[in-house]
Amino acid sequence: MISVMAVVLCLLTLCTRPILAQDTAAAPTDAIAPPSKLIAKDHDNDAGTAIDLEWTLSPDDQPQRKPRVVVGYQVFRSLADGMERVSLESLTPGTVKFTDRSCKYGAAYLYEVVAVGSGNRDSEPARLAQPVRAVRQWFDASRVWFGVIVLIVCGCVIGFTEIVKAGRGTHVRAIAGLKAIEEAAGRATEMGRPCLFVPGLRDMNEISTVAGINVLSHVARIAAEYDATIEVPTCRSLVMTAARETVQAAYIAAGRPEAFNDDRISYITDEQFAYVAWMTGYMVREKPAACFYMGTFFAESLILAETGNSIGAIQIAGTSQAAQLPFFVAACDYTLIGEELFAASAYLSGEPQQLGSLKGQDAGKALAAALLIAGCLLATETSLLPKTTQFAQALDYLTNSILR
Repeated sequence: MISVMAVVLCLLTLCTRPILAQDTAAAPTDAIAPPSKLIAKDHDNDAGTAIDLEWTLSPDDQPQRKPRVVVGYQVFRSLADGMERVSLESLTPGTVKFTDRSCKYGAAYLYEVVAVGSGNRDSEPARLAQPVRAVRQWFDASRVWFGVIVLIVCGCVIGFTEIVKAGRGTHVRAIAGLKAIEEAAGRATEMGRPCLFVPGLRDMNEISTVAGINVLSHVARIAAEYDATIEVPTCRSLVMTAARETVQAAYIAAGRPEAFNDDRISYITDEQFAYVAWMTGYMVREKPAACFYMGTFFAESLILAETGNSIGAIQIAGTSQAAQLPFFVAACDYTLIGEELFAASAYLSGEPQQLGSLKGQDAGKALAAALLIAGCLLATETSLLPKTTQFAQALDYLTNSILR
């Protein structure tokens, strides 16, 4: 009985041995051959944030094979100490180059490239032998177009400034709010009521406050010509000093220096809502015929605009604070929106530097608009004609080189 069992076991062993050997031999044929000769080097002419990778394709990456064995490549990166291994990019078959643009300057990295097959099969990784670091160069080629655009805009500013200095004035679009100043001052004179000018809540280091003071000069000159009283409450002592000198100069220019009263340009308080409380009280008591709000405003904008609207005053506002513009637009007769405040300042002052800067900025905006329109057209053509590589290449260059 024992001998029969031994014979059966021997026969089973002899029968299964070729099958196991066949399975063992078949296993390597299912594995994907890895890519090889992975090299890495610093990307030329950058700020030390990019590394170029290059490798040799996997022997199984053959497009004529159906089905295709290799369906892509996966790039991994880790620090030289082996920490923070992350997956960077999934690449298409046949790719032999990749640029990692997310490096940190001074950090040492190790890279791996894996061939990815169908059915979630991965090859053994091709690894770097030594860590690589990104090096910062003197010249960053990715910023060439940015430098060109800066030179164009600066050149336009200088050119327009010189044109204005030479006496060849440049055209500036008329602003409706400025035209209404004369009407508001005339109405104040007819009604025997004052004009209220509020230069905002910031000091003279704010460009919007400076722009408001330039508008104040124009308002004060028209008020002097129409013999209207102008009241300028301020919440900063330096703004009060600048406003007094501005209004006095305007009265002198209008030929009525004796009508200037510096008590009308006063300092109230630095506290925001205490300042607003004084102004709303003044507006309710004196009922000015015209209210001007030019400068930087915050939550008090709605309080001032509503109070001025309730007393029936003509209101002209201007601010660069985008969050406060809806309140001024809703409650005021005229509103200088955002950059219109600075444009009004340049237009009224007539200084070559301000007018040149204004026109130079317009040229920069026109250039930016042209680039955006070109990008939209290229993106549209690329989506409609996916087989046309010229549009895709042009869009990629515009997005990653010019607008980067």
